[in-house]
Amino acid sequence: MTEEQSYTTEEISKLLKISKLTVYDLIKKGELVAYRVGKQMRVDATDLEAYKRRAKQLQSSGQRGQDTGAAAPSASRLIHEHAEIAAHPAAAASGDLAFSAPLAPSRPEQGHLPGAGAARHLVITGQDVSLDILMRHMEKHTGNLRPLRSFMGSLDGLVSMYRGESDLVSTHLLDGDTGEYNLPYIRKILTGRSYFVVNLLSRPAGLYVQRGNPRGLRNWTDLEQQGLRLANREKGSGARVLLDEQLRLHGILASSLWGYDQEETSHMGVAAKVSSGEADVGVGIEKAARIVSGVDFVPLVRERYDLVMLNTKGNEAWTESVLRILQSPEFRQELQAFEGYDVSRTGEILFEA
Repeated sequence: MTEEQSYTTEEISKLLKISKLTVYDLIKKGELVAYRVGKQMRVDATDLEAYKRRAKQLQSSGQRGQDTGAAAPSASRLIHEHAEIAAHPAAAASGDLAFSAPLAPSRPEQGHLPGAGAARHLVITGQDVSLDILMRHMEKHTGNLRPLRSFMGSLDGLVSMYRGESDLVSTHLLDGDTGEYNLPYIRKILTGRSYFVVNLLSRPAGLYVQRGNPRGLRNWTDLEQQGLRLANREKGSGARVLLDEQLRLHGILASSLWGYDQEETSHMGVAAKVSSGEADVGVGIEKAARIVSGVDFVPLVRERYDLVMLNTKGNEAWTESVLRILQSPEFRQELQAFEGYDVSRTGEILFEA
């Protein structure tokens, strides 16, 4: 192992046998030193070894504490508990799993990166390109912020915020009974938290179909067609929730769709399956259909894509900065360059707990 060697967050999660979410949490807390190269976070081999040494030292001190009657848990047990919660977000949200303590004492509001001065890590969840634009503006206008991306789905993002592992969550979750986006889910998951919801944009969502739409799919009820092959999204994503709600509302059995249990982790992945002929239909946003060749798009809903931020005293400075960015003409102008994005309410505070 050389000093120049570095790892991605996915490689770190495999090496340490923990979830990627736990890796992001360690980075956020300053436990694991990382840096961003383009859109990717990387950790140098020397910093990984330094983290492992500290974890072993903490474990050793915990064992000594137990010998003298103290009840300090070991680092390995804390990591294991944290990984278990990350692997069962629904259970964590319902209280079926106890929350573990962090690996080390909670970081102060201003952490320190070696050689970089005072810095605050912010974990942003979601996949849309608008988040890349937002991060670039944050880095330009808020020099002490270090935004990190976590490409998890909307529902998992809200659960991670409840657990204190994410700072800015993007969400597009339809409640089929009310027709409302996001707020019904946010209210249920962030129980007891103070937060506010601000609009990022609105965009078309619907069906990916093969070029020329040979199956003639025009609306949700057409998903009842016999032998239809589906490219599905992962549980917790906004597109998966949209599909499941529409199947429920229209009385369509998920089991009638071949491929329902086979999951893709992005809109692009779903569109690619349809393009290759491996699937007849998928659910997602229009932008991916414009990028992937051989795919047509059938718009069915206009979904609201919102951001959630906790409204706490320690967050005031950076949340105000983010709001200024969202409400700036420069930011809106960049979003308007993407066809289909509606920015008429961008930066508007929709709800405050």
